[in-house]
Amino acid sequence: MKSKLSALLLCLVMVVSLMAGCGSQTTTTPAQDPASSTESTESSKSGENYNIYLITMDQMDQHWVNVDAGCKKAVEELGNIKYTWLAPDVKDDAKQIECINNAVAGGADAILLAANGPDAVTAALEEAEAAGVKIVYVDSAAAFPAVKTLATDNKAAGNTAGKEMIAALAAAGITEGKIGVVSVNAATASTVAREEGFRAAFEGTKFEILETQYGDGDAAKSKDIAANYITQGCVGIFGTNEGSTVGIGNAIQEAGGTVLGVGFDKSDTILNLIKDGYLVCTMAQNPDVMGYEGMKTAVKDLAGENTGEDYFDTGVSVINKDSL
Repeated sequence: MKSKLSALLLCLVMVVSLMAGCGSQTTTTPAQDPASSTESTESSKSGENYNIYLITMDQMDQHWVNVDAGCKKAVEELGNIKYTWLAPDVKDDAKQIECINNAVAGGADAILLAANGPDAVTAALEEAEAAGVKIVYVDSAAAFPAVKTLATDNKAAGNTAGKEMIAALAAAGITEGKIGVVSVNAATASTVAREEGFRAAFEGTKFEILETQYGDGDAAKSKDIAANYITQGCVGIFGTNEGSTVGIGNAIQEAGGTVLGVGFDKSDTILNLIKDGYLVCTMAQNPDVMGYEGMKTAVKDLAGENTGEDYFDTGVSVINKDSL
């Protein structure tokens, strides 16, 4: 009896240690707070049940909440999915790797992954693949083969952001000056592509795009970076994701709205900054589509069905004050 009790305690310790590193919590119903990890119950519908995980870069951005919402919608329609959302509390390669490892240990059949960077998670994905886990990328891919990538055409969207800023500057009578860029880091493929597209829009103009500064997608850090750009006399600032955009909007507000800001992603805070005139516009992605179609893709692949092309453009739209 004593040996059985010891074995049980050891198992409990192992489970707790597996889940602690990822910085996430799980629940047993998708109707609860999506900011925590969520898990659907398996239904009694016919067909094989699949265990599928969503692993995002962090839990900070509303963007990821919307990806989760799209996954939940697909799960409700499919009815044969055990679904879990895991994510680090902040953007951190080591923590995301732990999430991947935890998913594999949890018996994942497939992982929908928004990779924090292209290379850091490679070894973890190799182990996942060796364990028979299917990989589908949502939003940001790693440099590792996957069933499919469902994401915004980030370079094209960044180019659109650049053109929107040029038009806004022209409307304000500004034809030259310094432009700042606030991004997440130098490794995240999606934001790097947005920056490339943005810079390309300014080729042949008299504007000078300054060296990109990185705030880890944190609104407070991004605000400080944007404030420094404003001090340097920048006439415009571009934010490449939700946290960066909130940061530049708040910095512009504190500076009295003398600088034009263009951003990326959609949240209530960003929309309010646009309404109040502190941001010109934002490039709104469709994260719910990423989650919804990503889940459907994973299930099709697990069922041996054709998943179509290996890239799916989930689209983007420009939101400005006139469209609100």
